[in-house]
Amino acid sequence: MSELEKGENYNNETFEDIKHIDENEIEFWYARELQSVLNYKEWRKFENVINKAKESCKNSDINVFDHFVDVDKMVQIGSGAQRKQKDYKLTRYACYLIAQNGDTRKKVIALAQTYFAIQTRKQEISEKEYSSLMEDEKRFYQRNLTRKGNYSLNQTAKNAGVKNFDKFHNSGYKGLYKEYFQ
Repeated sequence: MSELEKGENYNNETFEDIKHIDENEIEFWYARELQSVLNYKEWRKFENVINKAKESCKNSDINVFDHFVDVDKMVQIGSGAQRKQKDYKLTRYACYLIAQNGDTRKKVIALAQTYFAIQTRKQEISEKEYSSLMEDEKRFYQRNLTRKGNYSLNQTAKNAGVKNFDKFHNSGYKGLYKEYFQ
């Protein structure tokens, strides 16, 4: 058994590395990528864990379809042809439930349980803290997020070779508000 199969080289980055962010800035994980990280060799066995997690979600009166989104991917098969392959886009909560229903003999399952529990709790706390802020504090918080986002955008643009940042930002505004610039 390799070190990876024993779970010796896993850490929080293992789960961060397979995390995706959609166009609405919402994080998700693909089930097939999680399957690999959690050392499930067969999809049918991992799908049994997913189904248990879905059942837990349903029994908690939480909409399963909000956390386990069916997606089909086209994959290459041996003959060069393509076929559909079932997959899921999973929320952090779905991953947490999968970890809770996984094979506890695997060290990586214990690590996943801890990772997703802690990350879920961190988000709950930050949302709770945000909702308790005064309106001025919320504006300041949002302004700070915007500043960080603009800095990140500028760094990315600079790395992509943008030289004229005034024109770059003006084009962005024109794209957002094009009906006002016509």
